[in-house]
Amino acid sequence: MSQAFTRIIYEKRDGVAWITLNNPERYNALEKEMRAELREALEDARRDDSVRAVVIRGSGKAFSAGGDIRAMLEWTPTVAMRELKELGTAFVIERIIREMPKPVIAMVHGYCLGGGFELAMSCDIVVASEDARFGSPEINIGLIPGSGGTQMLPRHVGEKKAKELIFTGDQITAREAAELGLVNRVVPPDKLEEAVEEILEKLKSKSPVALAAAKEAINASLELGLTHGIMYEAQVFSRLFSTKDQKEGARAFLEKRRPQWTGERAPRRAREPAAAPPERILFISTENTFSGIPGQGLYGIQLTGPRCLASS
Repeated sequence: MSQAFTRIIYEKRDGVAWITLNNPERYNALEKEMRAELREALEDARRDDSVRAVVIRGSGKAFSAGGDIRAMLEWTPTVAMRELKELGTAFVIERIIREMPKPVIAMVHGYCLGGGFELAMSCDIVVASEDARFGSPEINIGLIPGSGGTQMLPRHVGEKKAKELIFTGDQITAREAAELGLVNRVVPPDKLEEAVEEILEKLKSKSPVALAAAKEAINASLELGLTHGIMYEAQVFSRLFSTKDQKEGARAFLEKRRPQWTGERAPRRAREPAAAPPERILFISTENTFSGIPGQGLYGIQLTGPRCLASS
């Protein structure tokens, strides 16, 4: 690392990067130094091939109670925009998490408010203790969410509920957040780390290249229409056949053994041309070969459209 961290604790063990927001006296307020360190740790985890997943959590009594309100007292519109661009939050940290080809888990306890709530929403999976409280209280100090909250929250809970939560600044419990689709699991406080470890063990047993592809395709669904999204998925799916993990997974399945994943791409065969994005895709199957559940006869899906697929 290029600097000694003072606002986070960053450690890597057993294939997992653990990032702990560490300013408990201020409920892990996301001030400038913490945001910069969080960004650096995330970028390091992204580059490190030994890291299979990332966990973000908070020390003390909170995940994070939000932004640095004291610093905001002196902000002007120009300063605010500069800070959003330069601090490594808002669009930058959310983008790093979104584009990281590894699962990122938010391990939430206590307050998860404002910028902390936005950070949790950016993660792929959220596990919360029963004492967690979520909310966007910015309206109470004359502001709105500034780290992507007005864009992410409606995608999670719908327009009407997002407006209610942002307009009122109300906090919701972990159970309520789970009912709205903001949280994957809610557990007793003393079972929080155990629940996260359980998910991590499952993730580490999967192909890292397939996990990256799944995350890429699901994220694309939030930006593309259904037709183009299915075409994008088809290209990502097809691309996996160039990987060693796909070959290993198929062999292991047929040989009834556990696969040994490498995360490496298979070398392209001599004279094999790169796959061109198709204008028309036809899927035909008589059964679901992944789950082993017989289908109801022959079915197919035919798509037509522009060459807008991801490059292979």
